Amino acid sequence: MDEDTVLVWVTKYALTCGIQLVEAKALGGMIVYGPTGPGRQTAHGKDWHLTPTAAVARAEEMRLAKIKSLHKKLAELKGLTFTAPTEHGE
Repeated sequence: MDEDTVLVWVTKYALTCGIQLVEAKALGGMIVYGPTGPGRQTAHGKDWHLTPTAAVARAEEMRLAKIKSLHKKLAELKGLTFTAPTEHGE
C-alpha cells in the first residue's frame, strides 16, 4: 500500500457480496479502487467506511431497510386478487 492509498471497508454491495476490505484512493467524498481500466470501481458517501465498526453498522441498516421493503412487497402481493376476463377485449 503506497502513501496515496488507504484501507477502507466498502458496503456498497454488502447485501449481495458482504463487506469488502480494499485499498483505495480517497478523492473527497468518494473512493476509487480495484484494477485500473474497466474493472475500476467507485464508492460514494455511505458506501465506504474508515472502520470495520462503521461498516458493520451501515450493513445492518441496509439489511433492516431491505427486510422492511420485502415486508411491504409481501403485503402488496398478499393483497392482490385476480379476475379473468369473460369476453374478448375486456
